[in-house]
Amino acid sequence: MNKDLIELDGADGGGQILRSALSLSMITGKALRIVNIRGRRSRPGLLRQHLTAVRAAAEVCGATVQGDELGARSLTFRPGAVRGGDYRFAIGSAGSAVLVLQTLLPALLFADGPSNLAITGGTHNPLAPPADFIERSWLPLLRRMGATVDFALLRHGFMPAGGGELRVRVAPGELRPLHLPEAGTVLSRSARALLAAIPGHVGDRELEKVKRHQDWRAASVQVVRLPEDQGPGNALLLEIACEQLTLAFCAFGQPGVSAERVASQALRQADDWRRSGTSVEEHLADQLLLPLALAGGGSFTTPVASDHLLSNRTVIEAFLPVRIAFEARHAGGQHIRITPA
Repeated sequence: MNKDLIELDGADGGGQILRSALSLSMITGKALRIVNIRGRRSRPGLLRQHLTAVRAAAEVCGATVQGDELGARSLTFRPGAVRGGDYRFAIGSAGSAVLVLQTLLPALLFADGPSNLAITGGTHNPLAPPADFIERSWLPLLRRMGATVDFALLRHGFMPAGGGELRVRVAPGELRPLHLPEAGTVLSRSARALLAAIPGHVGDRELEKVKRHQDWRAASVQVVRLPEDQGPGNALLLEIACEQLTLAFCAFGQPGVSAERVASQALRQADDWRRSGTSVEEHLADQLLLPLALAGGGSFTTPVASDHLLSNRTVIEAFLPVRIAFEARHAGGQHIRITPA
């Protein structure tokens, strides 16, 4: 195989394989060939948010691309140099603007100058991290690693309407390793119910359910009423601020799902993390692996080695000279270590 062409099979993973591979192709300058994109999904191939990520990546680095069309199951991406500048990308649906951002941001840290980025689409999508997770949980850790990133959520976008907007400014810089063996003492808990064109009692009921949980009786709670034209949409956001990091958990209101059940879904996520005794919850672990690999080292503990985490390891190790080791903890969960290969 040509050492400057990385070939991947995307059948056993979702869009995460594609996004990580695009980021790493841009950063390393190695061409990418990926087949069976999202091969085992109910709607395989490139959806609109994946296609936006591909075309955005191509614009940022002047890549030549074959297969950049809706539904495509294979793609060839030959990158050029990553260029700073002013960029604007529109998904044209409620597809996740956050996931497009996570494709581009790692590469823009290696650009030849600062970048301003605007992305429109979904910001609160049940199949992707919400914008609040990026702002309050993921980005603070990247800044500790040395990244200079300003983030603003200008407009919320829920399923199915979309229409949200993110603005981000990125300055290039080197990432430093980060080790998170534990989260540390819990400093505070807070809960926010976001409502757009949804009756206020929905948020009240969600927060009442949260406050009845023994861990959340002293939590700060707030109903956030958004402009009607940003809806309809409802999201319940739980945050646990610890000494070493902030954990964010989210559940979304959907037709036929009671407010109490939405709250139970978010609380269950928080409970699963707390009982695990680990530092990083499952979704943050998925998103933290690539920055740590780019920094050349790091470690954390997490409740499970998710499919996303395993597929991300495969992609990263194909591009970078690092080794990602998974070790079962006696107390449960996994200890993840990233070291130079």
